[in-house]
Amino acid sequence: MIESAVAVGPRRTGRGAARRSELFEELVALLITEGFAQLTLDDLAARLHCSKRTLYGLAGSKEQLVRAAVVHFFRRATVRVEAASAAETEPARRLAAYLRAVAAELAPVSAQFFDDLADFEPAAEVYERNTRAAAQRVRQLIDEGVAQGAFREVHVAFAAEVITSVMVRIQQRQVAAATGLADAEAYGHLAELLLHGLEVPQ
Repeated sequence: MIESAVAVGPRRTGRGAARRSELFEELVALLITEGFAQLTLDDLAARLHCSKRTLYGLAGSKEQLVRAAVVHFFRRATVRVEAASAAETEPARRLAAYLRAVAAELAPVSAQFFDDLADFEPAAEVYERNTRAAAQRVRQLIDEGVAQGAFREVHVAFAAEVITSVMVRIQQRQVAAATGLADAEAYGHLAELLLHGLEVPQ
């Protein structure tokens, strides 16, 4: 889950910068909880107890606000997921920590948000790019585990293709449609499948 930082709105200093940051965090929390397709700028201003002019100070349109919020969500999630993985030294525990941290980051996100995300191309592209980056990171973790003898010898490229396919299906809402699983739940099950399939038999 990797996304570069983006600048949202004009830079301010002091109290103005703190309020701007607080407001943006409130916006992100609102969108991931309730989605965004049905919310107008008037709705957002009312829910966030600010003026539309204040929102325009963050971004020039609702679409730009949504994309910026999605970028921010994934950028923040990436930092926490990588920190959870880095805290483990044993390959299997590191891989498990990574995927479970992804699940934990997605757990607060509503199905409505993911549905809206899938229908809004600029934001869907952010999720897709982060999904593929996460799949590449999982491949690296598997490579390391195989090299250290912690995982069975597997065709890493094939394993990575399978993992990527599942992660993209989660991102595209296909797993939710087929199984009823939330994205976070699906990542949790993927972690269990991977670990049991890769572990060296005792």
